[in-house]
Amino acid sequence: MRTDIFARLDREPEPPKIEIPRMSRTRKALFGGTLAFYLAIVVAVLVSSTLVILDWKVMLFRPYQQWPELHPFLDYFVVLGQRGPTAVMIAAWLGWRSWRQHTLRPLLALGTALLLLNVTVGAVKLGLGRLGPHYATQIGSAELFAGGDIFPSGHTANAVVTWGILAYLATTPQARRYLSVMSAVVALGVGATTVYLGTHWLSDVLLGWAAGLLILLALPLFEPLIGRAELAVFAVRERWRARRRTTPSTPVASGGPRPAPVPQVASALGDEPPCEPIGAGHGGHAGTGRTTGTVAGTGQLTQPRPHAVRSERTPVTPAGSRRPGRSRPMTGG
Repeated sequence: MRTDIFARLDREPEPPKIEIPRMSRTRKALFGGTLAFYLAIVVAVLVSSTLVILDWKVMLFRPYQQWPELHPFLDYFVVLGQRGPTAVMIAAWLGWRSWRQHTLRPLLALGTALLLLNVTVGAVKLGLGRLGPHYATQIGSAELFAGGDIFPSGHTANAVVTWGILAYLATTPQARRYLSVMSAVVALGVGATTVYLGTHWLSDVLLGWAAGLLILLALPLFEPLIGRAELAVFAVRERWRARRRTTPSTPVASGGPRPAPVPQVASALGDEPPCEPIGAGHGGHAGTGRTTGTVAGTGQLTQPRPHAVRSERTPVTPAGSRRPGRSRPMTGG
């Protein structure tokens, strides 16, 4: 007898009707405000404003030296922002959801969000080339265009996207609220942890939060593309299944020609191939290679059938044979 726990592991009989988020007015307003905040952070760092001075004050404060007892725990906690481990965990959960709900949308949405994250954040990192706190060379400088890749914080942006995608794909309002709070706590904690460890400036973390939030807010714009990709994948799967079900066969018509039997070859020692006996009942003639006969009840002659021709070559005893020749015993005088 199954319990409710194991019953929930079964696939749903029919795909559920999932409400896809749309670009509502509220979402557009949040996207516009977040984009303005993003651009303000970039401009503040470019002009070396007060934000850059705050970066240096926090870095010189060295939080990891002020509270060293937190260091062992935060070293593990920051892994929640690394792209590899978090992507594997979230993909495993969304893969199970895709299998259970007969849809590829969760996995395709995750792939789209991670692709947007790599393109947008990676382009800004390489374009600005900011050095991290551990590699800074001049106090008070923004450390831009120096070959670095620290601005914005990839850990922070990745935490916002990978954990926020769970709230984005939630199927009920209550689950969406709980997952939104959880993802916000994780993203804020990962960003603050990078500042504590001294691997990022404070402005890096602020821009990372904005970058990840922009991707989540803009994701409904890519829903039509995700839907077309899902239909294309399902169409390929159906064609593959139909090809596997179709097994080509070549039926032989009734009364049609049959493949000829393989003739038996005489052995090297002169063995004769089998041949049909010549009997009087079939109207055979001795010394010939064909036989004729009549069909019972009719006066028609059957067509002669070819028989194997007896080999006229005398078998030769192989050289060096130890078998003595046959001789008749001598009797009498």
